Amino acid sequence: MCGIVGYIGKREAYPILIKGLSRLEYRGYDSAGVALINDSGELVIYKTKGKVADLDRTVQGKDLSGTVGIAHTRWATHGEPNDVNAHPHFSESGNLALIHNGIIENFRSLKKELQNQGYHFKSETDTEVIIQLIQYIMDSHSITLEEAVPLALNSVIGAYAIVIVDKTHPDRMIAARKGSPLIIGVGDDEFLIGSDATPIVEYTDRVVYLGEEQIAFIERGKELKITDLRSIEQTPVIKKLELNLSQIEKGGFPHFMLKEIHEQPDTCRTVMNGRLNTDLGLVKLSGVIDHKERLLKARRIIICACGTSWHAGLIGKYLIEDLTRIPVEVEYSSEFRYRNPVIYPDDVVIAISQSGETADTLAAMQLAKASGAFLFGICNVVGSSIARAADTGCYTHAGPEIGVASTKAFTAQVETLLLLALSIAKEKGTVTDEYSLRIIRELQTIPDKIAAILKHNQQISEIAKTFTYAHNFIYLGRGYNYPVALEGALKLKEISYIHAEGYPAAEMKHGPIALIDEEMPVVAIAPRCGNYDKILSNIQEVKARKGRVISIVTEGDKDVRALSDLYFEIPATEECLVPLLSVIPLQLLAYHVAIAKGRDVDQPRNLAKSVTVE
Repeated sequence: MCGIVGYIGKREAYPILIKGLSRLEYRGYDSAGVALINDSGELVIYKTKGKVADLDRTVQGKDLSGTVGIAHTRWATHGEPNDVNAHPHFSESGNLALIHNGIIENFRSLKKELQNQGYHFKSETDTEVIIQLIQYIMDSHSITLEEAVPLALNSVIGAYAIVIVDKTHPDRMIAARKGSPLIIGVGDDEFLIGSDATPIVEYTDRVVYLGEEQIAFIERGKELKITDLRSIEQTPVIKKLELNLSQIEKGGFPHFMLKEIHEQPDTCRTVMNGRLNTDLGLVKLSGVIDHKERLLKARRIIICACGTSWHAGLIGKYLIEDLTRIPVEVEYSSEFRYRNPVIYPDDVVIAISQSGETADTLAAMQLAKASGAFLFGICNVVGSSIARAADTGCYTHAGPEIGVASTKAFTAQVETLLLLALSIAKEKGTVTDEYSLRIIRELQTIPDKIAAILKHNQQISEIAKTFTYAHNFIYLGRGYNYPVALEGALKLKEISYIHAEGYPAAEMKHGPIALIDEEMPVVAIAPRCGNYDKILSNIQEVKARKGRVISIVTEGDKDVRALSDLYFEIPATEECLVPLLSVIPLQLLAYHVAIAKGRDVDQPRNLAKSVTVE
């Protein structure tokens, strides 16, 4: 959950490193640091608590020369955010510096052994153990850094992406990964390293996705060399980077989150591109076409995900069961991997992740694969770990999502799950041609309907200001909109730090109703479809207890509006498509409440975008 940047080439390294850190700051932003081998041959480290801008201020007036360096922005796991715990970390000799993303589970025992051997530790981090272990192996065995790195990594338990520079060999850099992503950009007589592609895209579109348990030996003026942990050489596969610079800039919006909310009409169109035949009412997904028999014979489908992706998975459960009649279970990946689940060889496990690197979801996939289940991945990042681990799957093609609070990834995942359900249902014969065609045609209107909702952004902004006083929110929904209530509550708590909970509306009377009074805002998602009359009754129960109701209603609805203190209208659509619309005003509400409270919406406290650690 940290941002890694590395550079070796013919340019000055520092400007590239600091710009790369700024682009990776969504991955961690409680401290930052840089290590350079300067023109005098010295290995210097500058680091500080705080954000990348704080680091840039700290180094002003320092020697920032050099054409090789590494940099890091941290999301703390071991040790509080401070200058000492920030990366990079020196080895005992001072010749080596290392940055690290991940968690070393056996760091305590390794640290104790190294201390017994006379090695000194300055930080509380697990990271410092890696570089000291490498130094110890070099010293005790009289071997080179290249030889010591695989020996050290074979001794650590956990996840890592690391990059090492060596003062005694200033023309080289070593990188390795296990369980955490690492990308190497191949330029003109230069190499760049990143946790993802955002620091690389400006300089090259040729990248190597470092594989699991692989080590890259990067040397100025030489070809990239890759081995595995057994020192067996691997062939680097260079791929074209499908990303452009404009996608990772704010594009005139004050925040990435607002930009990404407004990108959802285009995102929804992109998910459909090339996958629909509107004349025949068909959905064409290569992952289904190529593995049709395996999917059609599924005993059940298990969806594994975390956070926002888990909410999308809940909607996926409703869609898949409704359309295909295959039973679906939705699991938190972190619980699934540890509770000894019953998995059958004819199960299909759908893993959902925006980044494609979510550690718990990857571990859940490994568990399912060991039991013989078929793995279907839904993720946004091409070449990500989940994409590679799955037997097949679908990319959402939502484009880079920089804001920590996920928005467009959610709607893209829901839409992808709908296409998957329709595709399987058509093959199984569980939906009629007429119904399939109706849904597909209505789906094509969704981007314009989202755009229409977004035109009310300013109205929602004004309404949001009245809720800065609130300490708690309750979100209520039924059917397809129950997961939307969960997602709306999550967005509010993530970026405004207001406590919020989502509930099935009918469950309110089984406990949460005790919380309702005139100080409690209640968001009711009440479109005119499905269990409309039931949720209307639930709203009346709230009003009877003086709760303040903010409702999401279908355009022209008068009954819910009459009971609401405030309301947001959404266009009418098919019930299974409502979540794609009803979530939009909730995203905007959360954003504007957070702005009114002066929060940092793109980088909320304690959170990071890509959760690559447990």
